Amino acid sequence: MTTVGALPGAYQPRRVPRLESLPLRSGPLLVRHWEGDAQLPLTVLLHGFLDTGETWQFLVDEWPGAQRCCAPDWRGFGRSAGTGAPYWFPQYFADLDALLERLSPGAPVNLVGHSMGGHIALTYAGLRPERVERVISLDGPGLARTEPAAAVQKYRRWLDQLQAPLPHFGDYPSLEVFAQVLRKRQPRLTPARAAFVAQAWTRPLAEGRVALAMDPWHKLINPVNYRRDEQEACWAQIRAPTLLLQAELGEYRSELGEDGTDAGLRRTFPKAQLAELPGVSHMLHHQRPKAVASWVAAFLEGRPLPDVTGME
Repeated sequence: MTTVGALPGAYQPRRVPRLESLPLRSGPLLVRHWEGDAQLPLTVLLHGFLDTGETWQFLVDEWPGAQRCCAPDWRGFGRSAGTGAPYWFPQYFADLDALLERLSPGAPVNLVGHSMGGHIALTYAGLRPERVERVISLDGPGLARTEPAAAVQKYRRWLDQLQAPLPHFGDYPSLEVFAQVLRKRQPRLTPARAAFVAQAWTRPLAEGRVALAMDPWHKLINPVNYRRDEQEACWAQIRAPTLLLQAELGEYRSELGEDGTDAGLRRTFPKAQLAELPGVSHMLHHQRPKAVASWVAAFLEGRPLPDVTGME
């Protein structure tokens, strides 16, 4: 969420979005719209955990064509109001379902999701296969398997969190300081993009300080064990052409064990196309947006993925 003014030297959007607050289910979602060719399927961009729809701006600006896109802020992130209560993952599927009924009720859409958004996109493509034209996951092929016995400690921890004071996300002395923190975490992030992300992810406090614009209820763990077998049953229902675009230096793929290898991904998604973008970590669309946009656009148009060597 943009805070007070813009940092000097911050990235300046080339395609300025139109903002809309849509009343869906239990509350409104903030949606950004980038206008384009109305004859093409709508492309819906789904951000990951602790991100916002605003930071898809880098990819949208590099899109080689006038693609019609939109990007919601998930509930409790950025400019979408929080629930004031614990979250559960199926809410994302319900919000996406309601969003598509509003924006594209009679035609399937393209889904492009990063991290958690990629997980949501893949699962939704299996739940509502008739609603999805093509689907792309950016570094988001699900989570590691869990054992049933792990549920005991998760429930106990969740109960303890409910009895404790509500945790909060961090705050920083200034936007400039937070932008520097982002660059330390992601050395490939340019100063201009780091400044833009710092603004997108924060809200102003007193005396120039900023806080992450995230509902603190997102800090609570999900008490329900992640059951990968159930997710794989959903993914098996996907009919849309699928691209799994991985980050070479992604931090999370190794945590999946065998499921995160190329062989494991091909076993789980036998009809999907796999690709890996060199030199990037998990936030690949922030670090090499032109390369990511070139591959995303080519796949959605049914073309071979182009050579992106030397392309940022």
